[in-house]
Amino acid sequence: MKKIFILIFFAGFLLGCNKDSFNNDNPYLPNYSFSMDLNKNLPSYSGLNFAGNAVKAYPANGPSRGVIVFNTGGEYKAWDGACPNQDLTTCSTLNLSGSNANCTCGNENYNLFTGQSAGKPYPLKQYRVEVNGDIIRIFN
Repeated sequence: MKKIFILIFFAGFLLGCNKDSFNNDNPYLPNYSFSMDLNKNLPSYSGLNFAGNAVKAYPANGPSRGVIVFNTGGEYKAWDGACPNQDLTTCSTLNLSGSNANCTCGNENYNLFTGQSAGKPYPLKQYRVEVNGDIIRIFN
């Protein structure tokens, strides 16, 4: 009887996990409902064909500071283009610098592989990514 209870418990735990239910809440950044497609064959996005490259795109009805899309070499990451540890202001836009994003307001440096910045409470705000051939779909 004890083995059955343990088996049911773990089965419920495993079935309750959902990779699409991630938390990207941030008190400084609004939650946008958007979707955009990037075609890696277009010159604006062709850099995404190579590991370590990032581009910034501006979706309609999406984040006002744009979305940073980064090729890690094994997958694509999509981050909000605004500084995650301060209110939206004129200087809270992230600037790309290799595999990092820099926020000039707070002198913050974020790693595009992880979204983390040393000593900061909020990482970069992440969005969902789906890849279908040469099309990268970013959505929230």
